[in-house]
Amino acid sequence: MAKRNLSQRQKNRIQSIQEQRRERAIVKKSVSDEELENLTQLGPEIRGTVITNFGAQVDIEGLDEGYKQTIYRCHIRANLEPLITGDTVIWRYAEPHGVIVARESRHSELLRPDAHGKLRPVAANVDRIAIVFAAKPTPYSNLIDRYLVAAEAQHIQPILVLNKTDMLDNGAHPEVEQLLSDYSSIGYDILMVSVKTGAGLAELKQYLAKYTSIFVGQSGVGKSSLINELQPEAQILVGALSVGKEKGTHTTTASRLFHLADGGDLIDSPGIREFSLTNLTPEQIINGFVEFRPFLGHCKFRDCQHRVELGCALLQAAKEGKILASRLENYRGILASLEIKQ
Repeated sequence: MAKRNLSQRQKNRIQSIQEQRRERAIVKKSVSDEELENLTQLGPEIRGTVITNFGAQVDIEGLDEGYKQTIYRCHIRANLEPLITGDTVIWRYAEPHGVIVARESRHSELLRPDAHGKLRPVAANVDRIAIVFAAKPTPYSNLIDRYLVAAEAQHIQPILVLNKTDMLDNGAHPEVEQLLSDYSSIGYDILMVSVKTGAGLAELKQYLAKYTSIFVGQSGVGKSSLINELQPEAQILVGALSVGKEKGTHTTTASRLFHLADGGDLIDSPGIREFSLTNLTPEQIINGFVEFRPFLGHCKFRDCQHRVELGCALLQAAKEGKILASRLENYRGILASLEIKQ
């Protein structure tokens, strides 16, 4: 039987129906206030951290005395706002599963589009974001810049991590050398590491200690291998590069928080080749390019688009080498992509 070609309108309708079914299933499995009162062995309210979210249930780690360093499976109270990995919650112990009754406010959250293009948070209360890239798959500055803009908008400290340095041959990857030079000149911290040789791992462990961090980057750059090295108990499935395409296979399906052996926490999130910034304003996006900031507000025209306008402070700065022309081009590309989607 020939495969039926669906119109975009039909595809959107199917996706909408599937999303509604998923959300109804989660609500159906949540615990109502009436059911909550009927739980006879409900313990006192205590604090915890969401380790993994399974939809209708979550794994949390207790934070209060008597519950620390123990993982509990919990139901979610009906009408409670969505929970994500890294959330601090108030929960009550019960058998066989506890119940989440409240969520504390977040100081940061990272968003990504789901399979239907709808933005959803994937990690909360992150202090550091490690942007991992490697010689293979080929790194692109426009993707790195999208991560950096997202980090800057949430006031999360970013660091660039060049993985698989053992694959670098003298002069064989000029694009990598250019990226290192460019981002170093802007002032971003860069660590060069290799799981194979162990190079740079001690410095990475020291950087991550005492913070909650998240690794992001293209699939196949070695995020899971790094996490396995930093915390062997994680034992995350490591995916191989797709033959001939140099694109990584997705190996992580749900965000999860791990305690690192040398201190600090790390959230492993699903691999993403695209990173949506549709939740940000144009002002947040341009401010995400940190080296642009000294020149903002100095253009001749208030509504300057920073393209060909006379008296544009950013164009002049790029001409004088005070900012990178490639970064200015990436800014325009990000803005254009958002205008198309709106």
